[in-house]
Amino acid sequence: MTAMNRRIARTACLAALVSLSPLAAAAWDPFNGDWGKSDATDLRVMTWNVQDGIASQNPEKFDGITSWAALARVVAMIKPDVLILQEMGDNNPWNNGNVDSVSNLATTIELFQFGGPDPFRGGTVDAYVTKYDASVQFPHVFISGVSDNFNRNVVLSRYPFADLNNDAFGAATTDNFFVQADPVWNNIGGTAGIRGYQFAEIDLPDDVYLGDVVVGNGHLKAGGSSNDRTQREVAAKNISYYLRFLYNGGGTVTPDPNNRITSIDDAGTVVLDANTPIVLGGDLNQDVFDGAAPAEWIAFGTQVGPPDGTDADGTDMTIDTATMALNPSDRSTQGSSKLDYLIWQDSIATARRQFTFRSNSGWPAGATIPDELVGFPNFNFTSLVASDHRPVVVDLILPLAAVENCPADVTGDDAVNADDLLVVLGNFGSPGGPAEGDINGDGLVNADDLLAILGEFGCS
Repeated sequence: MTAMNRRIARTACLAALVSLSPLAAAAWDPFNGDWGKSDATDLRVMTWNVQDGIASQNPEKFDGITSWAALARVVAMIKPDVLILQEMGDNNPWNNGNVDSVSNLATTIELFQFGGPDPFRGGTVDAYVTKYDASVQFPHVFISGVSDNFNRNVVLSRYPFADLNNDAFGAATTDNFFVQADPVWNNIGGTAGIRGYQFAEIDLPDDVYLGDVVVGNGHLKAGGSSNDRTQREVAAKNISYYLRFLYNGGGTVTPDPNNRITSIDDAGTVVLDANTPIVLGGDLNQDVFDGAAPAEWIAFGTQVGPPDGTDADGTDMTIDTATMALNPSDRSTQGSSKLDYLIWQDSIATARRQFTFRSNSGWPAGATIPDELVGFPNFNFTSLVASDHRPVVVDLILPLAAVENCPADVTGDDAVNADDLLVVLGNFGSPGGPAEGDINGDGLVNADDLLAILGEFGCS
């Protein structure tokens, strides 16, 4: 066979292999049923007030038109990396006014993720997150010890908690604190409110990310009275002071330089790494269009703009403006208002996208039902059955560790293409090094190297 004929044969082989090789599943295509991230390295954070649906005494932990099943299906569909939840463990709607203990809620969350025998109500839990997508799991759970005797806040994470600010106690989580009055901050001092406020320090994989992340979660005082609004404002100012001065040193390298923060859980001795952002949110119970809202106090500090913004660099943090992905005119998360927010330090983390999910909000004709919702009777009602709040989601681009973009680039032309495949095919079965197509370094050019080429084909 001539060299030209060999090249034609190998090119034909390439075409056949590429046509047979499975391509990576498309991501972020809601119209066609895929609500996953478009980039695997983005950090997806989701907040949701679950309106008492996840509680030990909920008798409806079965696969049907139940809040429990609807919540599990939507979590499986959206697939967050970090999930912050409010109104957890409230048994009042189920004829038991007691809030779940931390241990009982931990068991309930395990059932919500994996199902199994229900030790609280009997029977078997047959609606659970991993039933709808086995890959969506949160092995790391932080349940707040602070409650209002009705419900608790919870942080669920794919990644482990770890002490990021060299805490004197070695703590990676805290659920309450006290701030002394600071007149410069226009702050009367106090706590984060009746339900506390969680901060979870999360250790992201070092081979992917340059830094880590701190996630905050809370549920501020409900109600429309002047006293309710004041309570929210005080809590928000205290939260903003805490993250600005404890985690970011108020522009210095010393945590809490004014010595105004008391916390039994966190006495950090260093400020956060420059590549580690803070992302926080929850049910803040007031729309940003309704006066001086808690989200604005948290993001802006005492004024709009620097130098006292709560971003790591003293500028303002970003408040989400999420709308329904398939109906951008819909921003509501409860009734006609938006009460649930995510806020992030945009000097470190950049939003690729932000969205809410409201299943009854104008699905375009021809839109595909997500696999995770198939089987739920009348999927249009999924979010209505789940909660009176809607999940709010942001995909954040974080600083990434330096990686070799295309390890299968045999020819060194900064792309994995037909030329690299021809090198592997030309040396197939022969010993060799990287230049001959031994991509995995086992001393032989073989099927593993061919699979590496196909897996990275098109990488540049």
